[in-house]
Amino acid sequence: MPAVHHKLLLEEALQDSPQTRSLLSVFEEDAGTLTNYTNQLLQSMQRVFGAQNEMALATEQLSKQLLDYEKQNFALAKGDEEVINTLQHFAKSVEELNSLHAELATQIADKMVFPMVQFREKDLTEISTLKEIFGIASDEHEAAMVKYSRLPKKRENEKIKAEVVREVAYCRRKQHQAAMQYYCALNALQYRKRVAMLEPMLGYTHAQINFFKKGMELVSKKMESFLSSVSSMNQSIESQLEVEAEVMRSSQRELLSVDDTIYMPDHDQVPVNRALIQKAGYLNIRNKTGLVTTAWDRLFFFTQGGNLMCQPRGAVAGGMVLDLDNSSVMAIECEDRRYCFQITSPNGKTSLILQAESKKEYEEWICTLNNISRQIYLTDNPEVCVNYSNYTMVNKYPSNIYFIIKYIIVPQKPPTTLEPEDLIVPGTPIQFDIVLPASEFLDQNRAGARRTNLFGETEDDDDSLLQQVFAVRFLGSMAVRAGHTQEVIYEAMRQVLAARAIHNIFKTTESHLLVTSSCIRLIEPQTQVTKISVSFQLKNVTQFAAHQENSRLMGFVLQGSDGGEDQPSFSVFVFESNTEGEKICYTINLGKEISEAKKDPEALAQLMKSMPLTNDGKFLLLESETGDEAEAAGPDEQESEA
Repeated sequence: MPAVHHKLLLEEALQDSPQTRSLLSVFEEDAGTLTNYTNQLLQSMQRVFGAQNEMALATEQLSKQLLDYEKQNFALAKGDEEVINTLQHFAKSVEELNSLHAELATQIADKMVFPMVQFREKDLTEISTLKEIFGIASDEHEAAMVKYSRLPKKRENEKIKAEVVREVAYCRRKQHQAAMQYYCALNALQYRKRVAMLEPMLGYTHAQINFFKKGMELVSKKMESFLSSVSSMNQSIESQLEVEAEVMRSSQRELLSVDDTIYMPDHDQVPVNRALIQKAGYLNIRNKTGLVTTAWDRLFFFTQGGNLMCQPRGAVAGGMVLDLDNSSVMAIECEDRRYCFQITSPNGKTSLILQAESKKEYEEWICTLNNISRQIYLTDNPEVCVNYSNYTMVNKYPSNIYFIIKYIIVPQKPPTTLEPEDLIVPGTPIQFDIVLPASEFLDQNRAGARRTNLFGETEDDDDSLLQQVFAVRFLGSMAVRAGHTQEVIYEAMRQVLAARAIHNIFKTTESHLLVTSSCIRLIEPQTQVTKISVSFQLKNVTQFAAHQENSRLMGFVLQGSDGGEDQPSFSVFVFESNTEGEKICYTINLGKEISEAKKDPEALAQLMKSMPLTNDGKFLLLESETGDEAEAAGPDEQESEA
């Protein structure tokens, strides 16, 4: 250890010469430099301690996180048992390392940081305090000497002189004592600063050596075999990853080598599959955003059994949108969109408008939904049960509103049964305003409107034998090919009801249907005036029938002469009544029998004997519906349930 060559002499403290003061300033400058360096060194040591303490806390947190891997409940955690066991082993090892890091942090605090703090607070602070005391004592001594130097030469006052002399002696003694203490501290600081620099680093080094020794014991005794097995497992996983990465790169190259048309919408080269009973894909759905505004959202739709499901992006599972059983599916025209189709529930209360992104998707979705609607997915061989007819576009005419059913699905029938195409021309307009054929309209227009008395008083005596009134609502009419089979009436009913449901037409006006022995008239309930152009001659009614399942629906076929005598035209008129349709059909049949019997008086007499009559000689059939019961129904029941 080299000796200290410079020091302040205590013998020169009393004299306080300029040479001594100059040497003192050198020691003071050295002490100031040492103070600044000590502060910086202490900050570095405290940073090391903070880092080591943070290391201990971090390893503790790391150990807890490794143990929490098992509790994360990963969705794809199957096969991670080996990884979980390995991480638990690592967690125990990290926990042991954490104890070593905590011990190292304690040793750094005790053997490195604390000695330096003690040196700064004890030695350097003492130098600063003694310097301040020495300065005060020097100032007091100078003031006493100035006072002593001002004593007068003549008429000296011995008492004042003695007091000044005592004050000078006191201040000089005080300065001498402060100087010696200050010089001693400065001289000792030259030795203490060397100890203060070496002792913390010695403690830090010993702490690190102790840490590394215990760490080596931990690794060599407990972890060598474990680390070897983990390294082998890691290499195996990396090998598997490399194989899988090569497979994925090969698949990627193969998938990217296809023609660019696969990315283009509406460029499908695969033919349309019309026998699907399941389908999934993205569709645009139209939603109302206000009273008159709508917005389109792109969502993922799929079928599940007899239900249409929808799953938004990011959702875990899909939800049911609509029950497809017995629902109607048809293509529609949207002003701003292509490939649109509409799904309507059987009761007509729920309706969805969807858009496909290509023509192939558009046709397959319509076919699939129609198959599901017909419950073909429940059969053993769905392809045999699917038979699609051609479809036409939706048209609108200026005077009346016509709707054309665009897609019709019918099950396979025996060869003897007429197909819907044989009964009704595909794409035939459906008329919701009741209008007779041109020939009938001219006949009625010549006759004009006339008031009908529901109590039996009429201008036409031929109708006096039969007059029966029914409360009905007109649903629709359409031209048909055949006029002498009930099947055409059932098919017309189906298409009329489907069109009303698809286009949300539910409001109808109630009228009175008057059946006589010569004609069928439609009467305004309020005025009891026969509607002009709404009278059907019984001789032109070729067929009539009630719905097989909904007993309130009935219809009849009216023959016209628009096509000439060789090619008569036929139209089906569909009504909904407040009573059973069979009663209306029975009344129409009786009217036709009376009309035929009038030609033969004996046949008419025989018919009147077989039927009950009223007191005034009319046929007794039913109680009138237009009385109290019809009035009791009120305006709330004027809406059709069709």
